[in-house]
Amino acid sequence: MADDTLAKEDDPDDADGGDFDYREIDDLIHGRVRLAIMAYLSGAGSADFADLKARARVTDGNLSVHLRKLEDAGYVRVEKKFQNRKPLTIAHLSGKGREAWISYLDRMRALLGGA
Repeated sequence: MADDTLAKEDDPDDADGGDFDYREIDDLIHGRVRLAIMAYLSGAGSADFADLKARARVTDGNLSVHLRKLEDAGYVRVEKKFQNRKPLTIAHLSGKGREAWISYLDRMRALLGGA
């Protein structure tokens, strides 16, 4: 007769299965382009659109969409102004964004076993 019970470590609903729960990863940050944006801004603090576009290696439209998602979440503040009569867009990592970034890194470290 087979035992139908799951071992504690195999139970997907086990809330006490260690320090890591993949469901706690911030999906908003985890996307590749948004991850690149957050990683760059975490070190730089702010960057203009052209610099972010070059660093993330994405199109204008793609960067705009991902910046908007981060802005809507309050992770990034987008400033639009003119410099020498040319439009200039600058993205700033917000306090909430920095907290979310640190939490994301902590979750990833837990996944890697505290590496």
